[in-house]
Amino acid sequence: MEPPSQRLTIKDLPINERPRERLAKYGAESLSNSELLAIILRSGVKGDTAIDVANRLLKRFDGQLREILSADLKELESTRGVGFTKAIQIKASFELAKRIFETDGEHQQVVFPQDVVNIMLPKLKFEKQEKLYILLLSGKNYLLSKKLVAIGGIDYNTFKPKEVLHIAVKYNASSIILVHNHPSGDPSPSKQDIEITKKIIDAGKIIGISVRDHIIIGDGKYASMREAGEIRS
Repeated sequence: MEPPSQRLTIKDLPINERPRERLAKYGAESLSNSELLAIILRSGVKGDTAIDVANRLLKRFDGQLREILSADLKELESTRGVGFTKAIQIKASFELAKRIFETDGEHQQVVFPQDVVNIMLPKLKFEKQEKLYILLLSGKNYLLSKKLVAIGGIDYNTFKPKEVLHIAVKYNASSIILVHNHPSGDPSPSKQDIEITKKIIDAGKIIGISVRDHIIIGDGKYASMREAGEIRS
């Protein structure tokens, strides 16, 4: 009988069924999602191999890796067999993968709304909260930096445009582009989105920093306030 404290590991599987050995022999693309997750998890728990735990995790999130990526630590570690340490391993691995596909964008010229989407979509497409970023641009529309300025929706009554413009001044930006996500998937600007944009535009005129656009990213689509006629200059 297996000792109560002993955990089943991938090494307990027949060698031709071990994900690590199969990856080494056939390549990572030959493994299923559960097998790749099992490699990250490394070990199972009493009565379950790492693959069993990986399958349980996938089942909980309807087989959607993007849902696992956006899950918080408590959601992950509450899955039987995962726990705190394995939840940390999963979050770290998925974050590294996410960063690989993020476009850093430094010295990239930003001319069209799609340029903004290409830069920001990797950061925003899995977010469950609204996040507002500003892209800081040089006089020739090269990206100097991108900064997060608000999380969890924007309160029109407390939002301070001067704080956004202070960042632009710090980076010696000639213009800025606002960009945020709508977790609902619908990128249509709300009345509040339009009001805040105009508030920032008016403040920017005072110090000579223009707002070139405000891009809202939804589920597989985006909206440009300039293209919609809400921004004119």
